[in-house]
Amino acid sequence: MHTVGELLRQWRHHRRISQLDLAIAADVSARHVSLVETGKSNPSADMIVRLAEQLDVPLRERNRLLLAAGFAPRYAERPLDGDALSAARGAIGRVLRAHEPYPALVVDRGWNIVMTNSALGPFLAHVAPDLLRPPINMVRLGLDPRGLAPHIVNLAEVRALLRTRIRRQLAVAPGDELAALYEELLAPGPGREDAGPSVESEIAVPMIFRFGGRELRLFSTTTTFGTPTDITLDEVAIESYYPADADTAAYFTAPGPVSYDA
Repeated sequence: MHTVGELLRQWRHHRRISQLDLAIAADVSARHVSLVETGKSNPSADMIVRLAEQLDVPLRERNRLLLAAGFAPRYAERPLDGDALSAARGAIGRVLRAHEPYPALVVDRGWNIVMTNSALGPFLAHVAPDLLRPPINMVRLGLDPRGLAPHIVNLAEVRALLRTRIRRQLAVAPGDELAALYEELLAPGPGREDAGPSVESEIAVPMIFRFGGRELRLFSTTTTFGTPTDITLDEVAIESYYPADADTAAYFTAPGPVSYDA
């Protein structure tokens, strides 16, 4: 069991911030930061939260810091489908519906799909049933040969893009579940080409799907809550897909339901 000082020091090293820089950002003395990290000073709950905010510590880990110091957790983790988050769920639902006829979905920190709009449904028509049993994992759905992988023309680029994103996510907020997903599907190895887009070129790299001889080119954006106070909301993201060319836009906006033939 780590002390709160040890955990804060780990986060400071992870963020590559000096004690002095952290002290200045948190408006405390560098000596106080040093005393907290070495266990010679017991920080208040407010001080822990203040330091955690400057270190951009995720809400889940802020609770861990508070518990290590003997304080009660401050941040609730309520289910997205529960009554407590009904307003947030309603807002997310409006965002998803407003994005139709283009696909959009909500994923948690492990890339498990928790909400979608109706435009995603046709993409899943030819996916193996076991991949659609909850929790449906977006990365596994995209890269598994029984999922969408056979329909993604630029699979190596998409894999490299996901690798970059999840590496970045792990750097910001390490987690066993996400690390296991990375090792399972994205760690470099045979059949997992390393060639792909750089971080700087992400916006220019579309996902190219081929269904029945027709290509659809989509790029994505990610939306997160700006100032969440609930762990669930802190960890979800909305993935919205847009047409990358006029032909794809016309396909989605044509009259009648969207469908994809294998």
